Amino acid sequence: MSYKWLKWLILWIPTITIGLWEYLRHTLLLPFISMDLGNLLAPVFVFLITLTLLRALFAKLEHMQELLQREKIVKAAFEEREQLARELHDGISQSLFMLSVKLDKLERAQTDTDMRQTTDQIRQTIRRVYDDVRQSIANLNDAPLPAEMSWMQGIHHLTAEMEQTSGIRTKVEWRVREGTLTHKQKVELLAIIREALMNVQKHAQAKHVVIRGENESRHGEHRNAFRCSIQDDGVGAEEQKLHEKGKYGVKMMRDRASALGWTFMVQRAQPHGTVVEIRGRRD
Repeated sequence: MSYKWLKWLILWIPTITIGLWEYLRHTLLLPFISMDLGNLLAPVFVFLITLTLLRALFAKLEHMQELLQREKIVKAAFEEREQLARELHDGISQSLFMLSVKLDKLERAQTDTDMRQTTDQIRQTIRRVYDDVRQSIANLNDAPLPAEMSWMQGIHHLTAEMEQTSGIRTKVEWRVREGTLTHKQKVELLAIIREALMNVQKHAQAKHVVIRGENESRHGEHRNAFRCSIQDDGVGAEEQKLHEKGKYGVKMMRDRASALGWTFMVQRAQPHGTVVEIRGRRD
């Protein structure tokens, strides 16, 4: 029996029971049952019938509570897997890609100076992978995070590493007011920018990329609204390919933005290239 039917039965059965009892008592049972005994039996009948229905309702509610608890456990496990996937993708996977780029650069080195510089860069990348692995383990163990670098330091670190490894020139035009983003929002936005730059380096065949950030407000509303875009001058991305299976980077960026209530968009830029755009505001 469904929860809806149980609810309606509990509302109507006591009323119907009292009505039927009073009708039968006055029409058929009055010669056999006194008025006082009839008044005493009426609440007893109502109590017994209601108790029977309530037991079914409580059993139904306990079953629903058990199912809800199971769903919570499954959801928590899924969220932990998603978090682990993000940690691997944001840190280790990207660092390994950078390492492969630097190894290619080492093979093309023509002088001892170039070889030493590239070797030092590879050594730094390996240390970063090591730190990312330790940090991922610490996160799984709920260990405290180390102190984060400042927002603009994080942006310039990403752009400097990109220029160093791929030669793609980057430009930062950041005019978002301080206080517009919370610390958590800055961390998530930085992760989106990092993934967007990595996609440019992997697929765009671009020579330049521009990171822009600005506040958006209309007539004084949503003073803490912002818009961030990452635009390159590469070959451009085809819309259907962005949603293919295995395109985890785009999915991760979209999920991060959606979790904070932001809008996320990837489209071709004019006259050529690709632009990633994030719009949102501080709650």
